Amino acid sequence: MKTYKSKLIPRKNIAALCDRLRKQRKKIVFTNGVFDIIHMGHVHYLAKARTFGDILIIGLNTDTSVKKFKGPDRPINKQSDRAGILSALEMVDYVVYFSEETPAKLIAQVKPHILVKGADYKISEIVGADFVKANGGKVRRIKLLKGRSTSGIIKKRA
Repeated sequence: MKTYKSKLIPRKNIAALCDRLRKQRKKIVFTNGVFDIIHMGHVHYLAKARTFGDILIIGLNTDTSVKKFKGPDRPINKQSDRAGILSALEMVDYVVYFSEETPAKLIAQVKPHILVKGADYKISEIVGADFVKANGGKVRRIKLLKGRSTSGIIKKRA
């Protein structure tokens, strides 16, 4: 059994890990996000994503990248805490940081069989969708739980 600490994979090792998993005929599912304040919406989303394959890999935005698009007050929780919490969830197999504006380069390294995002995105808006489909993979969208969001939690507390 993997410990939560062993689930955090250095970016430089992710391509080799995924190559090994593919050789073992594992179906790789990938999603990405900030996952700042973990809530039931996240748990529902990740549990559903995991049902699409054998291995769930999460691309986690670094603190620096979150500040660029969410503002100077975010993230609420630092990346090591967010990674630790995600890694402790049984449906999550691996977590890898990315610091770019989008996960496009990370998706190219992972080469997932299934790319997952929330249903609030159109397929045409999902970064990496074209790459995944061009390589024989699929893109799946998951309906989000209504009223469950980190932004909503923050507003409620304000």
